Amino acid sequence: MILKQRKLLTIVAEAAIEHRLIKDIERLGAKGFTVSAAHGKGPRNQRTGDLEGGNIRIETVISNEVLEKILEVLAQNYFPHYACTTWVSQVEVVRDERY
Repeated sequence: MILKQRKLLTIVAEAAIEHRLIKDIERLGAKGFTVSAAHGKGPRNQRTGDLEGGNIRIETVISNEVLEKILEVLAQNYFPHYACTTWVSQVEVVRDERY
């Protein structure tokens, strides 16, 4: 079986911006994603969306090209304004055409 290297982008952000984030990552080339509820504590301790409540975790497996586009949009439109953090992991996938 042939494995292909891809990037796993994980975004943890305020639940209030979920639909906007998803719209952007799809527009920028992500073919799919997983969203789950998240909770924890970060350096900001409080998010602007406390009234709407909760955090979400979005994960998407993408190519390097799509990763760069998404990171640029996150840096410009999300990081300065919202409690939002991101990390990238190297993964190997089966059925590469899905990503």
